[in-house]
This record gives sequence, C-alpha cells and structure tokens, in this order.
Amino acid sequence: MKTNITYISAVGFHIAIGLLIYLNESLSKVYFAVALVYFLYRILLANDKQKTFEVLKACAYFVGAEVFFRTTRGAISYEAGKYLVILFVLIGMFYKGVSGKGYPYFLYLLLLVPSIFVASTTLSFDANFRTNIAFVLSGPLCLGLSALFCYDRKVTFKQMSQILLFMLLPIITHTAYVYFYAPELRDVLSSTASNREAAGGFGSNQVATALGLGMFIIGMRLLVNSATFGIRLLNVLLLVFISYRAVVTLSRGGVIAGVLCIFIFLVYYFAQAKSKVKIEIIGIFVLLVGALMLAWFVSSNQTRGLTEKRYANQNAAGVQKNDVSTGRTDLFLGEIDGFITNPFFGIGSSRAKDRRIEEEGQGITSHNEISRTLAEHGTFGVIILLILVFKPLDMRSRNRKNYFFYAFLAFWFATINHSSMRIAAPAFMYALALLNVVNEKNPIHRKQLKEQ
Repeated sequence: MKTNITYISAVGFHIAIGLLIYLNESLSKVYFAVALVYFLYRILLANDKQKTFEVLKACAYFVGAEVFFRTTRGAISYEAGKYLVILFVLIGMFYKGVSGKGYPYFLYLLLLVPSIFVASTTLSFDANFRTNIAFVLSGPLCLGLSALFCYDRKVTFKQMSQILLFMLLPIITHTAYVYFYAPELRDVLSSTASNREAAGGFGSNQVATALGLGMFIIGMRLLVNSATFGIRLLNVLLLVFISYRAVVTLSRGGVIAGVLCIFIFLVYYFAQAKSKVKIEIIGIFVLLVGALMLAWFVSSNQTRGLTEKRYANQNAAGVQKNDVSTGRTDLFLGEIDGFITNPFFGIGSSRAKDRRIEEEGQGITSHNEISRTLAEHGTFGVIILLILVFKPLDMRSRNRKNYFFYAFLAFWFATINHSSMRIAAPAFMYALALLNVVNEKNPIHRKQLKEQ
C-alpha cells in the first residue's frame, strides 16, 4: 500500500513540476540543479551494496529528463544529458570497477579514436573542430562507457523496475509541460509535417523519441507493476496521456519505436510467464491496445485527421508523398557513398555533416547512426557495428533470464535508425540490456538452537 501511495505521489509531483516550469521557465534551471545535487549526494553516500543501483537511477533520471531540459533551456549545456550519464558511470567504475568480460566495449571505445585524427585533416577550415567532434562522438562515448559499467552487473527485477520508473518520471513532467504549452492543437497544426509547436517548442523528432520511450516504459509497467485496480487505471491514463502527445508531434519514429518495443517486451514476458499468469497478461494486453487506440482516435479528432495522413505518408490535402523517409534516404545514401569512397579510415568524425554544408549550404545532421558510423569510421566502423550487435547476443546465449533484453535492444536499434544518437536514451537503453537481471533472494530464516 505504501508503495502505491509513493508512486501516485511521485507522478503527481512531477506533473506539478511541469506546470510550474511552464508558468516560469527559469525554474527549469533550479530543477536541473536540485536533481543533480540530489543524485550526486545519493551516489556518493550510498553503501557499497547500493552504489550500482544509485548510479543507474541517476543515469536513468537524466536520460528521461534530457530533452525536457533542452526544451526549457534548464541544463548547463545542450549535451549535459550525455555528459552526466558519462560522469555517473565513471563514478560507478571508480567505486565498483568493470567486468573483464566486457572488454569488447573497451575495444569499441578505442576504435572511435582514429576518426578524430582523420577529421583533423578532412574537416573544412570554417568548422569548429572541438564542437563538431564532441557533438558527434558524445553519443557513442556515452554508449561505450555505459556498456562497460553495466556489462554483466547484477540487479534485481525490482531494482530494474525502479530504474525505469526514475526514467519515466521526468518524461511525465515533460508531457505535462507540452500539454500546457500547446493545449489547442487546431491553432498550431496546418500540415502533416512534424510540428515544433505541438512538441512544446522544441525539435519534434527528439520530443517524440522521449515520449515514445515514456510509452514503452509505462506499457511495461502496465504489464509488470500494476498489482491493484487503482494503479492499473492510473497507468492506463498515463499511457493515453503520453501516447496522445507523442502522436500529435507528427514525428513518427519515436511513436513507432515505442509501440514496437512494448509488443516485443510483451511477447518475451508472455513466453516466460507461468500458465496461470498468461490469462492475466492477455487481459492486460487488451487494456493496453485499448489505451493506444483511444490515444490514436483522440489525436485524429484533435488534428482533424492529420495524424492518419501523416502515418499514411500523405500531405494535408491527402496527396501521397513521393518519399516516405522525408529526405532521410538521400542522407543515408550519401553517407554510404562516403564509406565506399573511403573504406579504410572513413571520412572522419563529423565530416558527413561538414560535407553537406560545403555541397548544399546546410548541415543537416544524420538521422541514421549506422550509415554515419560506416562513413566516418570506415573499416573500424564495421567492427564497431559488429561489436554492438553480436556482443549482447553472445551474452544472451549464456543468460536468458532478462525478459527486458530484446525490448531494450530493439529501442536502441529503432532509435539510432530514425534519430541517430542525438540524445542519451538509445545509448543507455543499450547498456541496460547488458545487465544481469536476477530474482530477488528470499530471506532465509534459521531457527535458533536452544542451549541444552
């Protein structure tokens, strides 16, 4: 009962934060500073047994809050989310070390280095070398260090649920802020293009990715952490609440990734469940689908059918668009061409964006981490991708207990293919897939022997 009250209070508190920051955006800086001090305090003062758990909770919270802090300009820098995850896992490594079995991720980090030297000779004179390199490599660096820290590290299923809850709470704050920012969608939506205003005044791709992550987490909570009718109802309302705002950004990638990962998790959770639990899961599945359908129908009504046209790849007049990828195919092919012309060492970090500035006059960042990695790292990029794909699968072949595994990995893969690694979420979710999730140990009660 106490756990339920704490959960409800935490949700209400974070909705209130969203309202307060909407009313006074400068409070976002206070929110950031308080959260940072709080989590550093928790990490540094935690006992050795709880240190890993506190590090992962801190990382999760700032992963969930990253896009919100960018939207409200509350963080100390644009890339603060990734840098704080890096800081927290480095603190964790200092206290807890790393697993020797995770050495491929150390190799992965080393393979990122040559592209920096190549970039020093290929980037244009006008490019800011330090800023460009930091922007492109902060995501891969965040992934590599997070993976090193998480690899084969034990957490319980209960702790994993808590980690995901800490990621969800700031996403609830973000969703509330977006509701207050653009309550009347009819006033801001006039086409099927992704809409900045509907996303709370920030890039709709990143906002939809964050809200899609929220959909995924609340969908999992509906299946795993909804023991009472009241909590189940609250989670259904939150799923509708978050899904609706994700859909009306008209940025499809984050929504599709969120829904895909919910159903991947459902399949593996159902497969591992006991027979008597499977009937309950089917009932919750119906509830989950109903919540998603409700969010879809409300969004369609509020946008006057623009959401259906967007997902059908049509313009506002209902005319089919030629390119379903909205120009991303050209970016992908351009980067593959960079790999083909420079197959050994690649074109160097950030050169893909820099080259588009030279040729087209605009530096559109890549939406696809796979093609960017191949183009900028060459043969080293091939090895990097092989490590990222096959090392987790190798771990999975020896430990099949973690029913979160495929859903986390799917979120990483889906996100890097539509939003690259512009935010920390795909990097950290990938790392979470490498955790060794174990069952809670039941306490052993030993009967005291009486003296004879």
